[in-house]
Amino acid sequence: MSFSVTILGSSSAKPTVSRHPSAQAVDIHEQYYLVDAGEGVQQQLIRYGINPLKIRAVFISHLHGDHVFGLFPLISTLALYGRKTPLRVFAPAPFGEILACHLRYFDSELPYPVAWTEVDTTKHALLLENRTLEVWSIPLRHRVPCAGFLFREKEPPLNVEKFKIAKYGLSIAQITAAKRGEDVVLGNGEVIPNAELTYRPYRARSYAYLSDTNFSAKAAELCKGVDLMYHEATYAAAEQRAAKDRGHSTTADAAKAALKAGARRLVIGHYSSRYKDEAQLVEEARAIFPESYPATEGTTYSIEKER
Repeated sequence: MSFSVTILGSSSAKPTVSRHPSAQAVDIHEQYYLVDAGEGVQQQLIRYGINPLKIRAVFISHLHGDHVFGLFPLISTLALYGRKTPLRVFAPAPFGEILACHLRYFDSELPYPVAWTEVDTTKHALLLENRTLEVWSIPLRHRVPCAGFLFREKEPPLNVEKFKIAKYGLSIAQITAAKRGEDVVLGNGEVIPNAELTYRPYRARSYAYLSDTNFSAKAAELCKGVDLMYHEATYAAAEQRAAKDRGHSTTADAAKAALKAGARRLVIGHYSSRYKDEAQLVEEARAIFPESYPATEGTTYSIEKER
């Protein structure tokens, strides 16, 4: 089962010729979720082989244009593609007012509904849950209400060891009970503990997206043990004052957040247009957190299964 993140945009607000504004596609079990939607996001989806019709939900961290301006043409284009299923959008208020205005003037006859759910940016709350996934909000510290998102895979169902089935002559009913987590009672009355019979095929995986923010120890704590963390790093470490004043982070801030979270890997992005090459920024982060990588557009970061 897949669990990956494809970088669609990595720049901050000021346009550049080589980077697009913030956007990512998260693939969990072949179900796609769009995280932020800067300008050009629909072209980026197509460029990197992601069918826009596969997007099940959109998560908008905050209502600055470089994180949301691309959503409205995508809504229109999905209608041209013939979408019929609802598109869920999770975003802070007053996104509903903005969406209503767009629908009134540009998409008054959409063939599918756009369902907005308000994100309370002050709370760590469960936003979406299905059979395989939970998505939680993470309060961030920006100039406007802003939330990150934590994607957590649910634990996969238990498997039963094949040789134990043969050893104990387990019936289908007993195998089913073991998969439910129950101990198994044999015909002679012997009780076989569930832990002796079963195993998890792989451990649950996780991804944290920390958009525009000053360093937040609380946000990092909420991501404890995450497999992959994205953290904005708009500025080099020497620009700490500018970052703090503008509600952003430096490379050092991002690396320290990954350390505090105990993350396994860190991806940094949302680069200021002053940096033509992100290599300097990545090296600064690696000096503190060695497993740091750039949010290079078109790159897919996969989280592999592990027992």
